[in-house]
Amino acid sequence: MKKILFTAAAVFALLHTQAQTIADSTGYKSRKLKFEEANLVSSYYQQDGNNAAVTGGIGSQKLTDIANVFDVKFYRYDKKFRKQTFTGEIGIDHYTSASSDRVDLKVNSSASHADTRFYPSVSWSVENENKGTTFTVGASSSTEFDYQSFGANVLFAKKTKNKNGEFSAKLQTYLDQVKLVTPIELRPAGGGRGDDYNYGTAARNTFAGSLSYAQIVNQKFHFALLADAVTQNGFLSLPFYRVYFKDGSVHQEKLPDARTKFPLGFRANYFLSDKFIIRTYYRYYTDNWGIQSNTANIEVPIKITPFISVAPFYRYYNQTASKYFAAYQTHTAANQYYTSNYDLSKFSSNFYGAGIRLVPPTGVFGLQHFSMLELRYGHYQKSIDMNANIISLNLKFK
Repeated sequence: MKKILFTAAAVFALLHTQAQTIADSTGYKSRKLKFEEANLVSSYYQQDGNNAAVTGGIGSQKLTDIANVFDVKFYRYDKKFRKQTFTGEIGIDHYTSASSDRVDLKVNSSASHADTRFYPSVSWSVENENKGTTFTVGASSSTEFDYQSFGANVLFAKKTKNKNGEFSAKLQTYLDQVKLVTPIELRPAGGGRGDDYNYGTAARNTFAGSLSYAQIVNQKFHFALLADAVTQNGFLSLPFYRVYFKDGSVHQEKLPDARTKFPLGFRANYFLSDKFIIRTYYRYYTDNWGIQSNTANIEVPIKITPFISVAPFYRYYNQTASKYFAAYQTHTAANQYYTSNYDLSKFSSNFYGAGIRLVPPTGVFGLQHFSMLELRYGHYQKSIDMNANIISLNLKFK
């Protein structure tokens, strides 16, 4: 089943760094393909709550998810001395969900209670270090039982003359097919119960444009301005989400077939001293479904030794409710669109935790190419009786 759940991916993301330029005494840069780095991120996510959209906004939201993402980077210099970087990534998630198991209310456990998602991606980038330009193209896919997605992206970045500022523009598209897994009581008579039922599919398309500007003001202060515009069209509901009307009747979630989103963000890092960094982030979001939200994040990496640091973090989030949301047995036949998915309700949330990072000069555990180990833990809590925990391990090899 397609998962609609909180994710700490942005906080627990892969940590990429640039390799040093390789040049001999003549200034020649090698054109042979060379290994730059590899990253492995594994995480365990667990949540609980009482507002499952599969059962109309009530019921268990117990869910566990085990995710593993591995990427590898290679680079070379071409005849024009431009750095070309090739990146391949493979991700695999496996989850179990109490709410997804309730697509059929009459069985204790079904094939719907668990699923595995597989999502590979590739990218190629060309950096002209003299001109300060970077051009990147990429492609991705994601496959699970009820969802198939294909994505593509292109990015252009240009540094300022003094190399202290950088402007970037990115375009992304995702072309998806949603399997129309209907609650069993809403299927045609004689349609069958199992997950081998012929559900049919519907299209969902996403197009996004992003602009950003990053500036190094001085040795202590860096900031970035971020702006996005996202448009979606097609089947934007989730077909197995129930909505119970005031008269007790049950319906499939029904949402408009178009949505536009406009996030604006600001990121600032201040190097307080050799041992303390303050990282902050703020984002404002609005869309045409009536949701407005604010996100504020702070993280303070503290260097314990030259090779060990800890980083406590805190994120606060709030949002207004979508104009299409109402709780269990609240909607009526007068509503054109309706959902009881609490991800579209009014709520606030807190996410806090800490990470520890090891970067010994001789390599982690004395292994020279094992350059970094990071372990992070976070606790997430919504104001609508939902909480989650995530622990993540990031390993870097260079």
